[in-house]
Amino acid sequence: MIEWSILTERHFTACASLAALGVQLKHLDLFGPIRETVLIAQKTIKHAPSDKLYDAFISLLAGAGGLVEINHRLRADPALQRAFGREACAEQSVVQGMLNACTAENVKQMEQAMDMIYRQHSQGYRHDYRASLQLLDVDMSGMPCGKKAAFATKGFFVNQRNRRGRQLGRVLASCYDEVVVDQLFGGTIQLTRALRPLMQAAETTLHLDRAKRRRTLVRIDAGGGSLDDVNWLLRRGYQIHGKDYSSARTRRLAQSVERWVEDQEVEGRQIGWVTQPATEYVRPVRRIAVRCRKHDGQWAVGVLISTLTDAQMLGLTGQEAKPRHDPVAVLQASVSLYDQRGGGVETSFKGDKQGLGIGKRSKKRFEAQQMVMLLGCLAHNVVVWSRSWLAASPLQHYGTLRMVRDVFHVSGFLVMDTPGQKIVQIVLNQAAPLAPPLVGSLHRLLAPAQVAIQLGTMELWSADRRRP
Repeated sequence: MIEWSILTERHFTACASLAALGVQLKHLDLFGPIRETVLIAQKTIKHAPSDKLYDAFISLLAGAGGLVEINHRLRADPALQRAFGREACAEQSVVQGMLNACTAENVKQMEQAMDMIYRQHSQGYRHDYRASLQLLDVDMSGMPCGKKAAFATKGFFVNQRNRRGRQLGRVLASCYDEVVVDQLFGGTIQLTRALRPLMQAAETTLHLDRAKRRRTLVRIDAGGGSLDDVNWLLRRGYQIHGKDYSSARTRRLAQSVERWVEDQEVEGRQIGWVTQPATEYVRPVRRIAVRCRKHDGQWAVGVLISTLTDAQMLGLTGQEAKPRHDPVAVLQASVSLYDQRGGGVETSFKGDKQGLGIGKRSKKRFEAQQMVMLLGCLAHNVVVWSRSWLAASPLQHYGTLRMVRDVFHVSGFLVMDTPGQKIVQIVLNQAAPLAPPLVGSLHRLLAPAQVAIQLGTMELWSADRRRP
């Protein structure tokens, strides 16, 4: 039975579960480094620039498809605002104006603040390098936009020929699904030119010294597999596992394979060890050729480059029980390890575009788009961290789309004490299918903030509103 004091107020919200997350973020002061570091030269009338940034960030978690949706996703929901520590919400056009006022210096400040937040709250920064390798996936994804936008050029955009846009580069700590670095590039930039700045930024964020770099595995596709880029990574001390960039060299190396083995995971694919010495690299590497039939009957060939030992390959693919001296098992493990990129960085791009709408917010000014990109990066990590906070819940395996669309949109109401307007209780709609699994985890999460979590009915809410 839910009982309320006459000194409390109750406010309905369609995102009561997200409000619970907001209470946790307010308790952690997650946005504090941004508020203190990012100094946007804009006059404060009703809302400070940092508050407008916060409103934009909250709208991403609330499922806004674009910044224009701030008005009805957040501004029309005072209870949700209060849960995140906001007494009011800026109008969407005001938020847009603030983003347009951002400069390159503000972007640098935002990146510094993001580094501080990541170091404070992430698992990737606390990775135990002595126990296991840190796995970093590096990749690019096209971000189409209007042709009048800054740095919007024709480039590679999947299934969108002659489309203009920009490119989003990402370094993902794949063991934790956390975004370490997001950077925005012009539309013609691919991983061949973006790999080094992305990895240099990751070194700064993760404080990767020489010892840590030796225990860090960088996994890349062919875009980062040029001879110069691979040798640069090897000189820096990294372990690598990626695809060779040169198609001509790949065809030549495949001819040195003495024995082709049928791939046990992908029908029609064959794998084999390259026997030609890898003298062009500054450190010893092993190479694995992979081929499959094309529609015209010809072989499509690729070559993987790796510095990993047999034990490391088997361990990273969960095949420790297999004998280390079995060359076929190691071959299969090396190809499987590369294939796992599809469930790592590639899945993170897809999830953020579907769940956070990162591909739908195109700003003409490059600096404004960079700020939006960094807010999306923070939203991604908050979704990941919220899954770990719900560790006892069966919902922890949900992807970004289901987290934002379903888990963060359980309706209910917030109970606030009238004198201080502090949230003291969150009541989730028990008719919502995801409400019962959330109650226990949220109760433990918000206990330090002294906020109670309960299930209730909307009929009880309606009856209470009719009470004189």
